[in-house]
Amino acid sequence: MATNGDVDLKSKQAIVSSLCKHLSLDPKSISSQVPGNDIKTLYTSILKSAGKESRSPQNNDNVMKWIAFAESFPSDSKACSGRLNELNGDLAQKSVLLGNGFTPSEADVIVFSAIHSSVIGLSNPEKEKLPHLMRWMDYIQNREDLGALFEKILLEKPVFEPQIAKPAAKPEVQSNAKGTVQNTRTADKLEAEKNTKKSDSRDNKKKAKGDKEVAPEKKKEPEKEAAEKDKELSVSLLNIQVGLIRKAWKHPSADSLLVEEIDVGEAKLRQVVSGLAKYCKPEDLTNRRVVLITNVKPGKLRDVVSEGLVLCASSEDHSVVEPLLPPEGSKPGERVSFSGIDGKPEDVLNPKKKQLEKITPNLFTDEKGVATFKGIPFMTSAGPCTSSIPKASIK
Repeated sequence: MATNGDVDLKSKQAIVSSLCKHLSLDPKSISSQVPGNDIKTLYTSILKSAGKESRSPQNNDNVMKWIAFAESFPSDSKACSGRLNELNGDLAQKSVLLGNGFTPSEADVIVFSAIHSSVIGLSNPEKEKLPHLMRWMDYIQNREDLGALFEKILLEKPVFEPQIAKPAAKPEVQSNAKGTVQNTRTADKLEAEKNTKKSDSRDNKKKAKGDKEVAPEKKKEPEKEAAEKDKELSVSLLNIQVGLIRKAWKHPSADSLLVEEIDVGEAKLRQVVSGLAKYCKPEDLTNRRVVLITNVKPGKLRDVVSEGLVLCASSEDHSVVEPLLPPEGSKPGERVSFSGIDGKPEDVLNPKKKQLEKITPNLFTDEKGVATFKGIPFMTSAGPCTSSIPKASIK
């Protein structure tokens, strides 16, 4: 097992090469220093060579924390399994290890390089147990041009196919003469019975109303009624958008609530109050992507204005709750779409119509943790929104 500061030479070379590539630096300028130095020393030297050594102390400390993780990462498969589980937990509430997620940080590149050899050897069932880690690994290997240094990790991703309605079966046509005669007789008989019933009904109405003409009964067209019902329950009424939490803090007068400032691509950040204090720390939500409904009616929760609703997945017993996670590459403000469902969202939902209450029972995650409306995935330009909680309700 590797100990702190005792990373094998091959692993150090891989970390140095990927870090140099990340900072557009020729690794040959550092290669001679690799054998006799630890990763912390090499990192400082690389920053200096790249002209980026003037970093804030806090940022430098954060990177050093992850360098320590990389240096102490064990080579033994059983021991590294526990560390991978820890890292999966760390990534459950954030997109990347450090930074805003738009560009991987040096810490992300270093840890990726340190654990790559352990992750690529995992079986598919083992990968499925580490959804946050695998999502992060896939993001780094696609955002960083590391193809020449590391073999690409293959992931099984769900393929979404829109459901196509089956055409109605055509009635079987009888081609022989006997069938034609029989059909004709049956039709004549039905027509005669129909006329008889109409005549009897007309006579009865005349007797009941003193031979006065009965006004035709007004009925609502069933097709129109069904269309109105479908429209009322359609998820297209909701304006569901990708958001990026810029800041989060505890509600000043409610222990169960958090307040977030969320970027949804507008000139001003939206302030949203969420009941997440029991499940998330404010620092874990900062710079995290979320999915939120932006056309709910603004209101106050314990004297603090809320201008949206963050959608969260919840386990059956509500012991685990987490905000839905849009994929890397999705942009703040883009609207979540649903295949085959078109329509313009309401400007502001009317609380009296209880539209939200009628739609949310159809929101849930599938067995793979993909967020859906009636089984149709929440889609963004970069893919579906997900959760680590499978078969969860979404509210």
